[in-house]
Amino acid sequence: MVKKFLIAFFCVAAHGLFAQNATISPYSYFGIGDLRTSGTVENQMMGRLSLYGDSIHLNLSNPAAYSKLRLTTYTAGISHNMFTLKDSQEKQNAKVTNLDYLAIGFPIAKKMGVGFGIMPLSSVGYELTDETTNSDEQDVTNVFTGDGGLNRIFISIGFEPIKNVSIGVTGNFNFGTLEYQRIQSVEGVQFGTLDRRVSRINGLDFNYALNYTPTIKDKYTLFASVLVNTQGNLASENSARLGSFSLVNGQEIEVIDVNLHPNNLKYTELKIPTKTTLGLGFGENKKWFIGGEYSFQPFSEFKNEFLGIDNVSYMDASTFTIGGYWVPDYRSLSGYHKRITYRAGLRYEVSGLEVNGEEINDFGINFGFGLPLSSSFSNLNLGFEVGKRGTTDENLIEEGYFNIKVGLSLNDKWFFKRKID
Repeated sequence: MVKKFLIAFFCVAAHGLFAQNATISPYSYFGIGDLRTSGTVENQMMGRLSLYGDSIHLNLSNPAAYSKLRLTTYTAGISHNMFTLKDSQEKQNAKVTNLDYLAIGFPIAKKMGVGFGIMPLSSVGYELTDETTNSDEQDVTNVFTGDGGLNRIFISIGFEPIKNVSIGVTGNFNFGTLEYQRIQSVEGVQFGTLDRRVSRINGLDFNYALNYTPTIKDKYTLFASVLVNTQGNLASENSARLGSFSLVNGQEIEVIDVNLHPNNLKYTELKIPTKTTLGLGFGENKKWFIGGEYSFQPFSEFKNEFLGIDNVSYMDASTFTIGGYWVPDYRSLSGYHKRITYRAGLRYEVSGLEVNGEEINDFGINFGFGLPLSSSFSNLNLGFEVGKRGTTDENLIEEGYFNIKVGLSLNDKWFFKRKID
């Protein structure tokens, strides 16, 4: 009954939370928005490591890990994100709450499992004001706003064709709408101007994974993985409107739809470059684990011809991650705290985004707890993330963030005959 209630709750929450703005970052203006984390809370709290997998949790970042799945697993995650944005002159706070993923996975044969679900891929959400003075000494105000995002439906399969060697593949269908608007008003002028642009996007990509997990001295396990997220080819159908509006009542005046065909901007393609991740770890099963990953992506190949932003450039991206977990005694009957899984990790990301000549990098610290539910294999996962992105140099904005994450991993048995009715 509890499982059914919790699953129903997350399904209802998904309808509202996926539709909300999942970010307030000004940097979501660039690329296809803020790229969201694809891993579960369990993996995120180990610095967002993707190489580790076990028999009772889903690993949404690594399809080869489905080969280890022994029970049907439902998983869902929610995050509450608190931001502090500051530039060289002022500071302000904001917060957003989101549903991060909703998925199910189950074994279909010995050492073979599948899974499917939905999660956000990226988010756009910002409101910025820029005030300047023109050559006539009039105050000019530009207000920039953005909204929308891309969601992802995925299906994964993983199996172990050779002892200790697992392979897997995930197919992703990405879709959504990104909206951008700039409103300009000039002191003493009755009408303002607006520039509104919309991109409707969809496309496929695939993730491939290879895991090698040999046992050493019958007690320890070596973890090695190679993940390749293939180039995402996203088709974008674009529209643009230009015109003026009344500063008194906001009514639009002489707003026209721009003909984008002559400049070949009605239909464009966004190519998200291939990302490769290499991982290595070591641990004792159900006791402890520590690992690290390095990922790289030639993001310098990315461009968005429709937006045509002058002050931004893209360069190659990379991420360094280290993390792990520890369980004092998962079989303990005398102390609940001994069965808690303690997780922690560090992450440093070179995002590949350069604005006004400044690199926009991200550093985060993660930690959290896996809390067993009753006597089953199900658990409630709590996570915390603190970090910083960006800089105040060159009139840019520095983002400080503190995120609280809650994930459920609920287990059941399918395809097993009942011995007692």
